[in-house]
Amino acid sequence: MVDNVVLSASPANIRQCVELALQYDLGIEVMAFAFPDALDGDWRALTDQYRSLLHPINGKITLHGPFMDMAPGSPDKQIIEATMTRFKQGLQIAHELESEIVVFHANFLSQVHTEDYRMGWTRRNIDFWGRLVSYASILGVTIAIENMWEFDPYLIGDILKSVDHPRLRACLDVGHAHLYSRVAFETWVRVTAPYLVHIHLNNNDGEDDVHRSLADGVLDYSRLLKLLRAVPNSPSFVLEMDRIEDMRSSLAYLDLRVSETE
Repeated sequence: MVDNVVLSASPANIRQCVELALQYDLGIEVMAFAFPDALDGDWRALTDQYRSLLHPINGKITLHGPFMDMAPGSPDKQIIEATMTRFKQGLQIAHELESEIVVFHANFLSQVHTEDYRMGWTRRNIDFWGRLVSYASILGVTIAIENMWEFDPYLIGDILKSVDHPRLRACLDVGHAHLYSRVAFETWVRVTAPYLVHIHLNNNDGEDDVHRSLADGVLDYSRLLKLLRAVPNSPSFVLEMDRIEDMRSSLAYLDLRVSETE
């Protein structure tokens, strides 16, 4: 089976990513609108620029939404509403770019392990995503919640199970699951599999979230990809790396579509 491969494109390398995507018939995940400077600037003009850049792409277009300081499970109602405003802005941009998926973080405070905090955080997230997914449905965009600091997969899994909406799905970040959790990766895959539509791939040194090529680090992607390809929903594989050279070299791990001219 051919892998559905997407390149994570930052403002610094977007043109290189588009060139590589066109060469191998890949998709693009836009990172520019994850950051507040773009969102507080003339984001509509920037959206028009990206729409033009992405026009030749045949693969999937996705968007990484704002994540810095976002807290959908905050006990502070003003913080929740600020997060809602930012996430709705991200959904609007995703709609205008014709993105199939927008990625958001849940951002559990991993230093707090009390049951009271966890239960309250879960309850508030169920309410938050239940409200947000109604807006996503109107725009025709699927939200994928990405694990970041969450130390077990049930934190996000319980939200997805409770909201139970086809426009609210999961993005599994492989590096984050290994860096910030002691739960076996097989459990992460099993718990998220019913909702999994998007997967962030990169490698690291076991200490920091450094986004290296699939061959450069402590993670054995020859083994991990076998687990991920067994997920029934055929999720997209995002090469979330800083350097275009690392994305290009990582393609050797993936099954790509062979063009008829080759």
